[in-house]
Amino acid sequence: MLKTANPTRPKGIDDLLTSELIAKLDPLDLSSKKVFFGKLKGERRSKKRGQSVEFADHRPYSIGDDTRHIDWNIYARLDQLFMKLFLEEEDLSLQLIIDCSASSDCGEPSKFLFMQKAIMALGYVGLVNLNRVGAAAMGEAPGSLLSAVRDLRGRRRVHELASWVCSLEPGGDFSFKEAAERIAMTRRGKGLMLVFSDFFFKEGFEEGLRRLVGHGYDVYVIQVLSPQEIEPPLTGDLRLKDMEDLDTAEVTISAPLLKRYKANLAAYCQQLAAFCARREMTHMTVRSDTPIDVLILDYLRKRGIVK
Repeated sequence: MLKTANPTRPKGIDDLLTSELIAKLDPLDLSSKKVFFGKLKGERRSKKRGQSVEFADHRPYSIGDDTRHIDWNIYARLDQLFMKLFLEEEDLSLQLIIDCSASSDCGEPSKFLFMQKAIMALGYVGLVNLNRVGAAAMGEAPGSLLSAVRDLRGRRRVHELASWVCSLEPGGDFSFKEAAERIAMTRRGKGLMLVFSDFFFKEGFEEGLRRLVGHGYDVYVIQVLSPQEIEPPLTGDLRLKDMEDLDTAEVTISAPLLKRYKANLAAYCQQLAAFCARREMTHMTVRSDTPIDVLILDYLRKRGIVK
């Protein structure tokens, strides 16, 4: 795939989130297939029964229960002891991972710009709902992790996240396995993790994803492909160079070759989807020309990530 010529780089939050998109994001909140219990009190109601200000239900008294939570009004009416149950708040972490390899900086529209906008939109939803938000950039650096931000919380941290997203520059190659190990060791709490990448790793995606699964997180694998990767507009004799490791190959683009390419791409995406399904991760393939509001309000809402 050809590198994006003169790629657009966002310079500030206005290049990542439009006012129209913000208006659509404000009513949303994050959701999870599981119930998570964090270290901090959050704004998210848990199915766990605890002690907070909002009443949830009753249950019969058992020997050893705290008598301070007996409902004496019911006792006066029924002459039976019942315990008050309350909804306990929980804290949910949102971890956003972006692929900063050279292959991500391809396509029209750019895959990398799409991923930047997507993680900013999701990060915004997490921050305005007082969830703990972290993000990490996988790239050509010691440990295959370019940089990261952690433990952001609250609307006032939105610009800090935007500044970090705008500072990212794609390029080079990295070990997905090493990056995943670093991320797995440093993530905190429990919640949602979304990994944005094209997943075109020569080492394969299996070992990296194995290190990210579990540990109290719902993992979503968002495979971003450009329209040109799905329908290559190439013909004739070409000399191709891998932009990450500089390997070269000479090919003649023909109809049978394009047909085989599409079949191989479909098989690769299916292999990734099947690998994720076996490990209770959610996989989805998204084109880089998908509007961000469609990604959030349609694709991700249907999968239960936002509500």
